[in-house]
Amino acid sequence: MDLRLLAIIDLAVLGGRDLVAAARLAEAGGATALQLRMKGASAAGLYSATRRLLDALSIPVYVNDRADVAWAARAHGVHLGQDDVPAGPTRAILPASLRIGLSVGSPPEAEIARRAAVDYWSIGPLYRTASKADAGVALGPAGFSRLAALAPAGVPVIAIGGITASNAGEVIRAGAAGVAVISAIFGAPDVSGAARAIRAAVDAALDSRPAPPGSRPDAR
Repeated sequence: MDLRLLAIIDLAVLGGRDLVAAARLAEAGGATALQLRMKGASAAGLYSATRRLLDALSIPVYVNDRADVAWAARAHGVHLGQDDVPAGPTRAILPASLRIGLSVGSPPEAEIARRAAVDYWSIGPLYRTASKADAGVALGPAGFSRLAALAPAGVPVIAIGGITASNAGEVIRAGAAGVAVISAIFGAPDVSGAARAIRAAVDAALDSRPAPPGSRPDAR
């Protein structure tokens, strides 16, 4: 599971640009996975968009919030928030091949993630972000490190929230296996170039640190 650069595509950020074309540009720029976020979309609309992305991309596609749609569309995984259907029961009924990620923003949420045995944690927000109004108080690299230390051995922990090419390196040095990015990629005029810059910063930081077991992806 390569989560060095999880590009989160959101129609609200695209500003009318084509979903699949933007996703392809992010992949060309070095995104290692893509998450589809369509808040308020119908299940049918989300399913259709997911299938279009799966047909167009070679990188894994994750669906935000909707485990039922992820399973029906044969996506690679689902990303859940703490207010979605609980991750533990979801993990119990879904096939192991469908990966589950969970948002974590506090020690109590970290404990929920530990009990749920999810495939990866997404900790944030790292910095102030306009992409998610209810994201909470920014943790900063130190806060991220404290929560990441609570993850079980071998479970990748990525960072989200206000991440750009200029701060991605310090996030990785704080212990992240990768970063999840919305606006700095899909809000940029040059989607591919923006993804490429963030990916380069992530790879450089990963290459400069000893990797704890399970935190550094094997695929390079």
